[in-house]
Amino acid sequence: MPKPIVYLTGAGPGDAKLISVKGLELIKRAGCIIYDYLVNPDLLKFARRDCKLIYVGKKAGAHTLPQEKINQLLIKQARLHNIVVRLKGGDPFIFGRGAEEALYLKKHKISFEIVPGITSAIAVAAYAGIPLTVRSENSTVGFITGNEDPLKKDSQIDWKALPRALGTMVFLMGVGNLEKIVNKLISNGKSPKTPVAIINWGTTVKQKTIMGNLKNIAQLAKKNKIAPPAIIVVGEVVRFRKDLNWFEQRPLWGKRIVVTRSRKQASLLSEKLIDLGAEVMEIPVIKIVSLKADQQLKASFAQKEYDWVFFTSQNGVGEFAEFLERSGKDSRIFGRAKVCAIGSETAKSLAALGIKADYVPAQFCAEAIVKHFQEIKVKAGCALILRAKQARDVLPDGLKRLGFEVKVIDLYDTCSERSSALKLKECLKQKIDLVTFASSSSVKNFMELIGRDYRRRLKNVGLISIGPVTSAAIREYGLKVKQEAKVYTIDGLSEAVAKRND
Repeated sequence: MPKPIVYLTGAGPGDAKLISVKGLELIKRAGCIIYDYLVNPDLLKFARRDCKLIYVGKKAGAHTLPQEKINQLLIKQARLHNIVVRLKGGDPFIFGRGAEEALYLKKHKISFEIVPGITSAIAVAAYAGIPLTVRSENSTVGFITGNEDPLKKDSQIDWKALPRALGTMVFLMGVGNLEKIVNKLISNGKSPKTPVAIINWGTTVKQKTIMGNLKNIAQLAKKNKIAPPAIIVVGEVVRFRKDLNWFEQRPLWGKRIVVTRSRKQASLLSEKLIDLGAEVMEIPVIKIVSLKADQQLKASFAQKEYDWVFFTSQNGVGEFAEFLERSGKDSRIFGRAKVCAIGSETAKSLAALGIKADYVPAQFCAEAIVKHFQEIKVKAGCALILRAKQARDVLPDGLKRLGFEVKVIDLYDTCSERSSALKLKECLKQKIDLVTFASSSSVKNFMELIGRDYRRRLKNVGLISIGPVTSAAIREYGLKVKQEAKVYTIDGLSEAVAKRND
C-alpha cells in the first residue's frame, strides 16, 4: 500500500485560474482536502466525488480550529487517505503556517511535499496595475508581515532599516495595524508624501483599490471601510497604477449578473462573464430531467428509415449520446438519414460524437428551418424530431405542412429548480444589474420562483436574452428586453451582456 503523503499546496491569491498545474492535478487526485478561508471555493469543484473536504479557515477574530488542532488533523487524515492536500491561500511559505505544519508532519514521520503557489504579495499588486519593481524607480522590494506573532516579546522588523533599504514595501495582513505601520515608517524617515495603495480582495471580482499617501491612507481606509483580506503597497511604484490599471477596466467590471442556466450548463457562460469582469451569481432555474426514451428510440429506428433527423438542443444531443452508450449503438443507427442541428453549439455537440450535421440554419430557430426547406423545395419524406418535452410545435407543424411524415420523441423535460427559490429572493435583495436568459423555459421558471411581485423586484434590472423566442417570453410577462443576442449562442449572449455596459 502506498505511503500516505501530505501536499502543502499554495492555492494562489484568489483568482482560481492562478492555481499551478501541479496544484490542480493534486486537487483532482486527493482523498482529502483541508482548506483555508482564502481558498477560492471554485477549486473544490475539481475534487473527486468521494474526496473528504474539511474547512479550517481563519480570519480576523474567527478561527475554525487553532493551529495545533489543524496540525493534529493533518496527521489523522494522512493515516486515513493516501493523498492529503493541505490547500492554503497564496503560497504556503509566505507568511503562512506552512513551515510549522511541515515540521509537525516530519516529527510524526508523515511524508510531505511543498507545492508553491502565487503569493498575493506579487499577484494582487499586478492585478491592481502596480509593478513592484521598475528599473527607473527602484531595485529592491520587500515583503513584510503586518501582523507579527502576538506571542513574541519584541518585533523582529527593523523599522529603522526599512525606509532606507527598500524601494517598495508590501505589507500582508496589515489592515488592522495600518496606523501603527504608517506611524512607524514616518517616524523612521519615510516621507509622509510617499504613495500608498491598499488592495482589498485582490485578483477577484470583489477587488477594490484605494490610493493615497502615508499621511492620509489610514483615514482613506476608514472612509472606504477597507477590511481584510488586503495588501498594502508603499513606494513610488504605486504611481504607475494610473497607466497600468487593467483588471478593474474590463467591460463588465463592477456589474453583478445572475446566470439562470441549469447547474450543468451554467459554468461556461459564467466563465465568459467573469473574464469580462463581472461578479456572477449562478442561480439555476431549470433542472434537466431525462425521460429515458430508449424504448421509443429503438422502436422508431427499427420500424422506419428516416430522411431527416432533427436535434433541437445540446441537451438533446447529450441525451441521445447516453442512449447510444446504453444500447451499444453508434451513428450507423441513422442509416441514410441527414441530420439537422438547431444552433452551432448543438452542431458542435454532435461533432463530438463523430456526427456531422448536414444542415445548420443561419438563424438558430425552428422557423428558419421551415422557411429554408420551403424555399429550396426540399423533397418531403420521413422526419424524426428529438427534443424537449415542452418544446414549441413550430418545427413539427411546419414540416407537416411541407408534406413530411413527422415523428416526435421527447428526450428530456425542463423542470423548475425549486431549490433555487430562496437563493434567488435573497440575491434580489441586493443590487443586481443584469439577468441572463438562455431559453424561454428559464424565463418562465425564473418569474415563477420570484413570485407575483416580479415586476417590482426587476424594476431596475436589465434582462438579456439569447434570441427572439426567449425575448418573446420575457415580453409576455410585461417586461422589457435590454439586449438580445445577435447570434443565438452562449458566445452571442455574453457579447450582448457586454454591450449593456452602462
